[in-house]
Amino acid sequence: MTGGFAITIYHNPDCGTSRNALAMIESAGYAPTVVEYRTVGWTRPLLTGLLAAMGAKPRDVLRDKGTPAAALGLLDPGVSDDAIIEAMLAHPILVNRPIVVSPRGTRLCRPSEAVLDLLDRVPDDFVKGDGALVHKVR
Repeated sequence: MTGGFAITIYHNPDCGTSRNALAMIESAGYAPTVVEYRTVGWTRPLLTGLLAAMGAKPRDVLRDKGTPAAALGLLDPGVSDDAIIEAMLAHPILVNRPIVVSPRGTRLCRPSEAVLDLLDRVPDDFVKGDGALVHKVR
C-alpha cells in the first residue's frame, strides 16, 4: 500500500499479461498485495465478491486456454454459474487473470493496460514484456 491506496492483484507469475499488469502497478510506485491464486486457491465468498465488484458472471472470467475447462464441460452455454464457480474452487487456474482490486474498482485486466484505469497515478511510458510500448495516458 502506498499513500493509503491499497491494491491487490490476483496474479499468475507464469502469465505475461499478469506480469505486465504487476510491473505497471509497481512502476507507478505501488507495493501491491500479490495473491498467487493458483497456490492459495479461492474461497466462494472471495470469488463471488470479486465477481459482484466487477459486475461479472463466472463465465466472464472463465479461462479456457491452458485449463481443464473443456474437459470439465464448462464451455457448454447451458452450464450454470454455480457449476462454474464450483469448478473454479476445485481448479483455481480456471479463473482468468489478473484480477486487480483498488479503491478505483475491480476488474479483469486483460489487456494489461486496463490496470491503468485502477490507479490514481500511472507510470511514465512503460515497455511490456513483449517489447510493446504503453504510453502514459494521464
